[in-house]
Amino acid sequence: MPKLIVGLGNPGSNYTITRHNAGFIAIDLLLEKYGFQKETEDFKSQIFFSNIKGEKVLFVKPQTFMNLSGEAVISIMNYYKINIEDFIVIYDDKDLSMADIRFRDNGSAGGHNGIKNIISHLKTEKFNRLKIGIGEPGQYKIVDWVLSKMNAEEINLIKENVSDISGFVEDFVLDSDLKKIMNKYN
Repeated sequence: MPKLIVGLGNPGSNYTITRHNAGFIAIDLLLEKYGFQKETEDFKSQIFFSNIKGEKVLFVKPQTFMNLSGEAVISIMNYYKINIEDFIVIYDDKDLSMADIRFRDNGSAGGHNGIKNIISHLKTEKFNRLKIGIGEPGQYKIVDWVLSKMNAEEINLIKENVSDISGFVEDFVLDSDLKKIMNKYN
C-alpha cells in the first residue's frame, strides 16, 4: 500500500508563491529530490507516483482550492485504500515563525480551513501533519496574510529547511514509529 503525502495550496499562477501555498512548495521540493515515474490529474488533484527506497509514495497537490482540500484527500484515500496512518498533510501555519517546521500526529484545525475540511471528511483529528511556519500576520487580516506573496528570502528559508522535511518524509515512509520520528525532528 502506498504512503500518501499531500501538500496544501491553491491552484493557479497567481497563488504560486503565496504563504498559503507552503504545502505545494514543499511537494515541489520533494519531487525535485525523489522524482516521479508518472503524473496524473485525477480526484481533483495532481498526483505524482514516486517511490522512496522501494516504497510506493503518492505526492499530491489538491486542485480544489484550500477550503475544499478534504474532498480530494478522502477520494484518493478511498480509491487507493490508504490507511490514515499512511497519510501525512503538509501545510502552512501562521503561529510558527517563518520556515519553522513542526510535526504532529493529531490536533484541531487551529483556524486553518484546509485542515478543517480534511477533518470534516476524515471524521477525525487524528492524522499526521507537517506544518511549515509562515510567520504571524501582525497588522494584516489573516486572509490577506496567507494570500500575500512571499519574498525571495522567505522562499529560500523554506527551501533550506527542505532537508529536514525530506528527512522526515523519508523516515515516515520507511518507519511506522511516528513518535520516534517526531522526537528526532521536533
